[in-house]
Amino acid sequence: MSTSPEIVFPRHVVVIGTGAVGLMSAIHALDEGLQVSLLDFNEAGSEEASSYGNAGWLSSHSVIPPVEPGMWKKVPGYLKDPLGPLSIRWRYLPRLTPWLLRNLASARRDRIRSTARALRTLVADARNLHLEVARRAGVAHLIDTSGVLHVYRSRRHFDNDAFGWGVRRELGITWQELEGESLRRREPDLDPAFAFAVHVDEAGHCKNPGAYMQALQAYVLARGATRISGRASGFRVEQGRLKAVLTEQGEIACDAAVIAAGARSKALAAQAGDRVQLESERGYHAVIRGQQLQATARTPMMVSEFKVIATQMETGLRIAGQVEFASFEAAPDWRRGEIMRDIALKLFPGLPRTLAPEDVQFWLGRRPSTPDGMPCIGHARASHDIIHAYGHGHIGLGCSARTGRIVAQLLTGQAPEIDLSPFSAQRF
Repeated sequence: MSTSPEIVFPRHVVVIGTGAVGLMSAIHALDEGLQVSLLDFNEAGSEEASSYGNAGWLSSHSVIPPVEPGMWKKVPGYLKDPLGPLSIRWRYLPRLTPWLLRNLASARRDRIRSTARALRTLVADARNLHLEVARRAGVAHLIDTSGVLHVYRSRRHFDNDAFGWGVRRELGITWQELEGESLRRREPDLDPAFAFAVHVDEAGHCKNPGAYMQALQAYVLARGATRISGRASGFRVEQGRLKAVLTEQGEIACDAAVIAAGARSKALAAQAGDRVQLESERGYHAVIRGQQLQATARTPMMVSEFKVIATQMETGLRIAGQVEFASFEAAPDWRRGEIMRDIALKLFPGLPRTLAPEDVQFWLGRRPSTPDGMPCIGHARASHDIIHAYGHGHIGLGCSARTGRIVAQLLTGQAPEIDLSPFSAQRF
């Protein structure tokens, strides 16, 4: 383990990755007077980037990891049903097994509670942190602060999730219950079969994640950062100090680096001295668009029955979620996109039963997920000049604003604003 070296300014930091975490890290590094270079082979906010297609939630109550007690009993079903809410491709199972075993081991109530406490410190006040940055970047209109819904068929179905909501209550999270007519007034287009919901006021959402990422990158570049198109392959470290980031095109001389490459961060973490357990958790979305489409979600809503989130975006009604484990390079199974479309038709009976191909867009993205549901944030083993900032799973957008602040604090030798010990990359 390297010791903390003296930090000399001005400092040149290479931020590897132009997703939400990378761009927020760049913004706050610029705020601290650092020289910043962005390194990525994808354009920020492009359809090839994972930040493009998420559900847009800025949910400071999203603290329950995507595991549950007794989850191991469901693994055979995940293997048998390639189109279920969570599926595992058979060929990928041997490679996934170490991650999966640790994931299942974390599905204990005490572990879920401790994870929730840690995640709450990271995601708290997400919508306001994003709104502040969006205002600076000139895109405050993309951040909505009016809360989100969790929708159920009945109060009984909500009670089936009592453990998770009880943990949230322990953390001071509050909500308003909506039932019957009060829910109908709020969401008149939702299938009346869904008769119960809770509204979490402290949450918000982004109306167009792709456009938001593009605006953040433009803001970073306008402030003097540079962008380099390429793929990082490693680091040159001498006597514990970073000298360069290695790329396919050659070295980029620098004295600090941030690994924010999402699901591609595992190999870079190894080059930085840390063997992390990180998997590409594939998620699909369907966007239904067209001027004739009148039915929509007036409030972003999580529908637990289908493991999806429905959000009205600037680009159309987006249905996103579910989980597929397969290799990073595996071909998309667009039947899963069709499932997202069909769920939308179930949720909103007012949508046309037959949709023209041009009115539906399918997309696949890859979430960077750790087995315990917590990201990796902190100094790398090989050098304190290298910062881990990835692995946020389903809550990357919401967590990104505070993560970026913390990265800048680490780069400048300040004490981080939250306890980072639960997020150490060395925990594996």
